[in-house]
Amino acid sequence: MFRRLRETGPGLLVPLAWTVVAGAHLGAVSTHALFVAHVVMCVLLAVFAVTGWVEMAEGVLRTWRSVVAVGFVATALGVAGFLIDADPLLAVALYVWMAMPAGGLLLTGRDVDGPALPYLGGGAVCALGVAIYAAAPGSSLLGLALVGVGQTAGILDAVVRY
Repeated sequence: MFRRLRETGPGLLVPLAWTVVAGAHLGAVSTHALFVAHVVMCVLLAVFAVTGWVEMAEGVLRTWRSVVAVGFVATALGVAGFLIDADPLLAVALYVWMAMPAGGLLLTGRDVDGPALPYLGGGAVCALGVAIYAAAPGSSLLGLALVGVGQTAGILDAVVRY
């Protein structure tokens, strides 16, 4: 059962995470709730990395192992950012989680056996979202939506395909 949760859970957690981030940008999610979410994400990422490390040693999964490992560090920096009230650490966590999966999706699309569109398209949409978020603060929700849609497209394909 744990293996099944590890394999399918990200299909729910990825869109949920971006929904929470958008809610925070709208003022609908409290700082404390975001802090708790970061702590929970650190735990989940650590468990995911430890239990899947060997299985993720080759092929496209190696890319995602790197994303999870760097994402854990970024999320831990986010936790620290909440604890010491350091907005730059929160920004690092956000941008890492926007950009790293975009790169991971593009690399997966390049290397995957079978249809690559969910990964290449998802990576491109995600990268566009990062660019919009960074360049046009007034369009931050659009940027976040594109990041969420791009990442969700890739992870849902992976959940269904594998």
